[in-house]
Amino acid sequence: MTAAGRPGPGIPVPARPQRILITGASGCVGQHIADRLLRESDAELLLLLRDPAKLTAVPADHPRITLLVGDLRELTPHAGAIATATHVVHTATAWGDPARAMAVNVDAVKQLLALTSPEWLEQVLYFSTASILDRDLQLLPEALTQGTEYIQTKALCLQQLEDHPLADRIVALFPTLVFGGRVEGGRVDGRGVFPTSYLTAGLKEACRWLWLAKWLRVDASFHFIHAGDIARVCAHLLSQPPGSEPTADPEPGQGRVRRLVLGQPAVTVNDTVRRLTRWRGGWMPPLALAVTPALVEVLIKLLRLEITPWDRFSIRQRHFVHEPISPPERFGLVSQAPTLEAVFEQAGLPRRRPLAERLWQLFRS
Repeated sequence: MTAAGRPGPGIPVPARPQRILITGASGCVGQHIADRLLRESDAELLLLLRDPAKLTAVPADHPRITLLVGDLRELTPHAGAIATATHVVHTATAWGDPARAMAVNVDAVKQLLALTSPEWLEQVLYFSTASILDRDLQLLPEALTQGTEYIQTKALCLQQLEDHPLADRIVALFPTLVFGGRVEGGRVDGRGVFPTSYLTAGLKEACRWLWLAKWLRVDASFHFIHAGDIARVCAHLLSQPPGSEPTADPEPGQGRVRRLVLGQPAVTVNDTVRRLTRWRGGWMPPLALAVTPALVEVLIKLLRLEITPWDRFSIRQRHFVHEPISPPERFGLVSQAPTLEAVFEQAGLPRRRPLAERLWQLFRS
């Protein structure tokens, strides 16, 4: 050993045990990540959350779990623990209130990174949203000028991270529409209870409006991803030395912060309605009304709807698609929910047989 206590030349450096800090650890994505890391790694997990009662997917008293209870805006009490983290998975976010969104989505991120130790920190997985990126993974100018407080603060934070001293250690993850949990709650795969994402919770309401939706046609498309598949990708990235996996090189045009859009291949709104209708045992009419942007504008005026500038931009944009996308398969993994049908099944959305089949069964009985 040298006088400084470091291994001398030719002496192998022992592997440093992973200590992974997960913010927003009680959320849908955060709990999926914690569950997978607990099952598939030997890492110590530092879970930052506000309400321990909401931690339902992993045992709070597990010997490899340490709870850091508090608000992301008040990190000083946990400064010592944060400084020991070798990896940070930052999923926490805020929306609804402009002041809180700025404090959580921008200011708290800078404070969190300032509390890490450059000597210990190896990698940061920073969660943003794919809504702020264009098809080529470049920041949408409209995200800064027309976005909601959530969109604007996420766009601003990405800009600032590009110039951060730790930028080369940051991987920015941009989830698309996130499914997770179950429509009615309950256990998944016999394990703990995962929180239900807003999108999965909305499936039940969407089914109530299928009778109307199937008579409409909308020229729009999007990507989706299951929280379990987000956790798969995160666990893979955390298990590899930063920059070592085959897809590590940023795509052309990216800055210092590597950008990965997490999503399955794009699906159209019309195909989504068709597949959901089929899942519920319904039928699709051969003719339907085309809902054009011009028609939407007319309806907004007639119904006197209040919409934000970002709503208007989204109406014009319609196709929120990206290239490349990063499903688990990009890393040699297998997706938990690669199709909408798999999403419906894992969400526990009741499936009905087609009407003709039900009538035939009734006739036979």
